[in-house]
Amino acid sequence: MNKQVSWKERISYGLGDTASNLIFQTVTLYLMFYYTDVYGLNVAAVGTLFLLARIIDAFDGPIFGVLIDRTTSKYGKSRPWFLWLSIPFAAIAILAFLSPDFGDTGKLAYAYITYILLNVLYAGINLPLTSILPSMSSDSQERTVVSSVRMILAQVGAIFVSIATLPLVDALGKGDQKQGFMLTMMIYAGVAVVFFLITFKNVRERVQVEGNRPVPFKEGIKAIKGNTPWWILLATGLFVFIGVTAKGPATIYYFKYNLGREDLIPLVNGLNVLMLLAIILVPYFSKKLGKRNVVFTGMIIGIVGQVIIYLGAQMMSVPLALTGVIISNFGGGFAFGLLFAMIADTIDYGEWKSGVRAPGLLSAASSFGAKFGMGLGGAIAAWVLALGKYVPNQAQAPSALLAIEFNFVWLPLIANVVVILLFLFYKLDKDEPQMISDLKARRGPGIGA
Repeated sequence: MNKQVSWKERISYGLGDTASNLIFQTVTLYLMFYYTDVYGLNVAAVGTLFLLARIIDAFDGPIFGVLIDRTTSKYGKSRPWFLWLSIPFAAIAILAFLSPDFGDTGKLAYAYITYILLNVLYAGINLPLTSILPSMSSDSQERTVVSSVRMILAQVGAIFVSIATLPLVDALGKGDQKQGFMLTMMIYAGVAVVFFLITFKNVRERVQVEGNRPVPFKEGIKAIKGNTPWWILLATGLFVFIGVTAKGPATIYYFKYNLGREDLIPLVNGLNVLMLLAIILVPYFSKKLGKRNVVFTGMIIGIVGQVIIYLGAQMMSVPLALTGVIISNFGGGFAFGLLFAMIADTIDYGEWKSGVRAPGLLSAASSFGAKFGMGLGGAIAAWVLALGKYVPNQAQAPSALLAIEFNFVWLPLIANVVVILLFLFYKLDKDEPQMISDLKARRGPGIGA
């Protein structure tokens, strides 16, 4: 059977993450700013909201994972979820930016309800993008290529949001940011639905072990026990997303208040395009160096970039700070380009060690780290701002500027250091040839593409 996934299918798969990012990158980059500076919520309350929502979200992931493993439709296990949840996800995204005036308590309650629902539906529609990957091909290098295409198109969505959102808000809102954000999200949500349906139509599940039978939760747990690479990636997701989720929203604060160059925010966000270059290079370097070493290299590059950002701010040199952003983004692309491909490898590893293949549960449970990291990163960032006495739309006290600097520079750097330490213990690259050989022999002919 042909092992190659066609380019039409690769692109259709990647468009699912473009769709996700059109909505969720907007949430990641701008929702904290929207809540504090547009909707008028207390910054400390926003931090608590982000953390509580992510704690809830951390548990909905495994639930969706079990549901995926137990799904038996004519479309497969993961694929039908793109069809079922695309419209509900888009609708809740629009409601999250509707900004009704319910008074302080009512507005906070509305934010809780819509933000939590948005996170739950995001888990339901984004998790299948990860769980379906090991079912698209049994070839590890092919999955790396497919995952890289996914991350390239994910970054296309993220970069578009980074560059276009604030200009769209200004143009559509005509001075009214509440209206501008809502209309912008309506556009993003409509496009996202179309992309999700393209993913549903064109992506296929080929690797169907034991007739793609339902996997009970208790049996799926066996694929996690002793799966050391999976545990490492769970912790990696936690710290990577703490750094990303703290740094992303901090961009608008850092360049507005610390450097006094609010006009550069679209440009700075647009420099995420450097992640694309790294992701494009991922299949080549991972084949030559191994996935572990590529992630190592990316984290070190990211640390260097963060230090240069700090030096640029200390010298009040915008060009130096921008250079640091470029270097940091380039390094981060290596980790993002490989993370989901490596999760797919741990699903094979779990099957190899336990005899149980549970892509839904392992993908969902590994995303626990990423989701909890996103919640913790957002919460820490908001709490740090509150601790620093941040006041919206005013000249900031030195303590507030220091808080913004911590979120933008130091928290991502610390996260990179922890990931490097974790990957000292990642050994799956060495086991992979024997694992693949054993699985092929165990599955027999005709299984996998």
